[in-house]
Amino acid sequence: MQTRIAVSDSDIDEVDDSAAITAVQSSRRDFLRRGVAAGGLFAATATTGVYGSSAVTAHTTAVPADADTPLEIPEWSRAPGAPTGGQPYGQPSAYEKKVIRHLRPNDKQYISSSTRTPIQELDGIITPNGLFYERHHGGVPEIDPAQHRLALHGLVDRPLLFTMDDLRRFPSESHIYFLECSGNPGYNVYGKTAAEANGLVSCAEWTGVPLRTVLAEAGVQAQAKWIVAEGADAAAMTRSIPIEKCLEDALLVYSQNGERLRPEQGYPLRLLLPGFEGNMSIKWLRRLHVTDKPAQSREETSKYTDPLPDGTARRFTFYMEAKSIITAPSGGQLVSKPGFNEIRGIAWSGHGKIVRVEVSVDDGKTWHEAQLQAPVLTRAITRFRYPWEWNGEATVIQSRATDETGYVQPTLEALVAVRGVNNTYHNNAITPWRVAANGEVTNARIKTG
Repeated sequence: MQTRIAVSDSDIDEVDDSAAITAVQSSRRDFLRRGVAAGGLFAATATTGVYGSSAVTAHTTAVPADADTPLEIPEWSRAPGAPTGGQPYGQPSAYEKKVIRHLRPNDKQYISSSTRTPIQELDGIITPNGLFYERHHGGVPEIDPAQHRLALHGLVDRPLLFTMDDLRRFPSESHIYFLECSGNPGYNVYGKTAAEANGLVSCAEWTGVPLRTVLAEAGVQAQAKWIVAEGADAAAMTRSIPIEKCLEDALLVYSQNGERLRPEQGYPLRLLLPGFEGNMSIKWLRRLHVTDKPAQSREETSKYTDPLPDGTARRFTFYMEAKSIITAPSGGQLVSKPGFNEIRGIAWSGHGKIVRVEVSVDDGKTWHEAQLQAPVLTRAITRFRYPWEWNGEATVIQSRATDETGYVQPTLEALVAVRGVNNTYHNNAITPWRVAANGEVTNARIKTG
């Protein structure tokens, strides 16, 4: 019997089966050997120049493969898997069960509490809805969207009462913004992991109606200066928002990352104030009162203010300042061996885009510019990365961000020098990680020994 096969770009005509098979196997072995050799060369040189002027060599950690040994067929390839539609709502792999939100350490009650996003486990800039951080002051209400109402009244020409269907009839917009609790973290809270240290920040694509569109429908009067927003939770969370912000980029949000809001994120309706402290993005929004002065509510007097050493206090400190944190390697992780290790992290600013992130690998003695990963969006999380050749010695690594206003993320010592140590909110200080000689990573602000 004779056959016709193709070994390369040209065909071999009229050859014997055994000779053809031998030719194919020989060509395959040669090809794989050349591929392995080329792959080793690529692994040794691929990162050179990736970070601009940095000349870093990454050495592969893969085990060399024998080109003549076929891959073993694993158990999961020997039988059909789970049927389509087995889970009406998709779930992560069981092997990712450690990637969960973290309850506030040592919390004894859960009605007024928070859970933190595992930022050290995530990639990209979008936080999955099931991992988006939570902060509640009166628990999570269960609201029937068909019966929920939003009242808009006060200094307007036409007071209005909206159903959810009414709001969804307005033209909608979608934008990617971060949201951060102003207590992320407190001045005396040093988390062991990145989630514990700075996990009260997340980023999502938000869909809803621009607040200015709804205000135009009601007709805002000239003397209006503030809008007091109120939630439908048991705490009746209430915050005052300057009218300028309401007319700039505020959104009445009903969807997050393409699906309706989760109950813990304000279902069926929340206010979203890009760049402002998270407490102001009122969840379960039920009322907008247009006024000529702020409400002076509990959450803007005794809470969410910053007492200063001279006895005064910073109030109405709405914007979240520029901030960054290294998420890999970070607390609780292990640098497995000396040599190339990519440092990765996230940065954000309530004042706009991140324009620069610098990384120090020698406890702040010198700083090097990291590469920002696209997309770089205004008031959204930005990813950064830096090529690091670890020499195996103990050191401290850290990052600092600069936003488009020129503001540079400070050290904790610089913040404390101005604000003292009695603050709970607005700590955007640098987070340093200690890398021990054995590769273990810990928070450098936590004393050991």
